[in-house]
Amino acid sequence: MNFKRADRVGELIMAEMSDILLRSVKDPRLHAVTITAVKVTDDLRNAKIYFVEMGRDELNEEIQAGLTRARGFVRRELGHRLQLRFVPEILFVHDKSFGYGNRIERLLAQIARQEETHD
Repeated sequence: MNFKRADRVGELIMAEMSDILLRSVKDPRLHAVTITAVKVTDDLRNAKIYFVEMGRDELNEEIQAGLTRARGFVRRELGHRLQLRFVPEILFVHDKSFGYGNRIERLLAQIARQEETHD
């Protein structure tokens, strides 16, 4: 199966981002961040990096501020690690799908409990 180059670059960025956040970034606020997806434009100029904070469904403004502040460092690190002519501009986006998934899971569990009490 053929993949677009942007998809392959997105996967590389996702792997490197996880390592950078875990080992290189000194900001302790960012150690609970998990990268969930990376979407790179076809021209490889822009990358949206989707993230969640483990254990939370909603966006923590401190995490967003920490990621925004570390953006230059992260981009420079990606430039050193990836063999690309241009390193994409980075935009960090909170991944709301995990919050939706948790809400659906809670609702299904509530329905199951209600069915058990009615039986």
